[in-house]
Parts: sequence; C-alpha cells; structure tokens
Amino acid sequence: MALRDDIQKRIDKKRTEIAALEAQINSATIYIQALEDTLKMIPREADTGEVTTAATIRPGSKMDKAREAIRKVGKPLYISALVESIGEPNTAARRAALAGSLSAYARRGDVFTRPAPNTFGLIELTSKRAAGPPANFGLDEEIVVIEDPEEADLEDIKKLLEGA
Repeated sequence: MALRDDIQKRIDKKRTEIAALEAQINSATIYIQALEDTLKMIPREADTGEVTTAATIRPGSKMDKAREAIRKVGKPLYISALVESIGEPNTAARRAALAGSLSAYARRGDVFTRPAPNTFGLIELTSKRAAGPPANFGLDEEIVVIEDPEEADLEDIKKLLEGA
C-alpha cells in the first residue's frame, strides 16, 4: 500500500504543478490579448510619423497599377477610366471589384481618397495641392499686370486704378 500511496502523491503533485503552469499560461494569454488590443488602437503611422504607402500595397497588384494610373494623370479618376488604365476589360463586375478594393483603402484613409462617387484619387496628390483659392478667385475682370512701370503710360495706370 505504501507504494500505491507514494505514486498517488506524485500524481497529485504533478497535477498541482500542471494547474500552476496553466494559471501562468492563462495569465500570459491575458497579457498578450491586452497588448494586442492596445496595438489595435494605435495608428500605424504613429510609429514613424509618415504614411507608409509603399508597404501597404503590393508592387504589381491592381491597387499598385491604379495608384500609378492616378499618379500619371495627376488628378482623381472615375472607376471606368481606372479599370481601362490598368488593362482590365471595362465590365460591371471588374468596376465593382476594383471600386470595392479602392473604397476599403479610402475608408481607412490609407493611400486612396474618394472625392466623389466612384472617383478615386491619391492622398499624396491632395496634400501637394496649394491650400486656398487661386489668386484671381472672385474677380470678374482679367488681371492686367504692368511689367515695367517706367514704360507704362500715366493715363493707362489711371484707367487701371479707376477700374479697380
């Protein structure tokens, strides 16, 4: 009987060790889950301070081809023009598939923008544009610039000033 009791004690001891190790595993799993939840709340750009568009789009993919087509034109493109520019047949299914993929990027605010329905642009192009209206915004008349004031007629300058 002593042998039986000894073996039973060893079994009980190992079971308590297993329970302690399982508690450690559960604690570590909870810790990992908390770190993953925290990581989801931090934007990807926060680490470097800049958007990593090259890493988010696979080279040679349809998204990469669409980005290059928009870059080439320099302005947002309608989905039909994008489908044709990447070398795909312009069918409803192709337009819907490409628009869905581009919309996912636009919703995340990553690489693409959606300035109008079914029209896609690039974030990098919108940030390069000058802010504010053009210099002649709101003027009905043509702006006349006098290149060399010394050669200009005094009468012409008076007429320009009176018209302003």
